[in-house]
Amino acid sequence: MSAPPTVPRLALRRDEAASALGVSADFFDQRVRHELRAVRRGRVVVYPVRELEQWLERNAARALEGEA
Repeated sequence: MSAPPTVPRLALRRDEAASALGVSADFFDQRVRHELRAVRRGRVVVYPVRELEQWLERNAARALEGEA
C-alpha cells in the first residue's frame, strides 16, 4: 500500500513560517511579521507561502543593492 500523496502547503503558521525563512520565531516577530499579510480566522493565523517568498525577494534586492 502506497503513502497518500503530499498536498503542498499554501500557508504556514508562525513557527513554520519562521523556520521556512531560516530565522527564529523571535526574529520573525520582531523583524518580519509586521511586513507580511496574514490570514486570520479566530485564533488561527497563517502566512501565505507566496507572501513569504515575496518578502524574501524584496529583502534580497535590498541586500544586493547595499553591497555595491
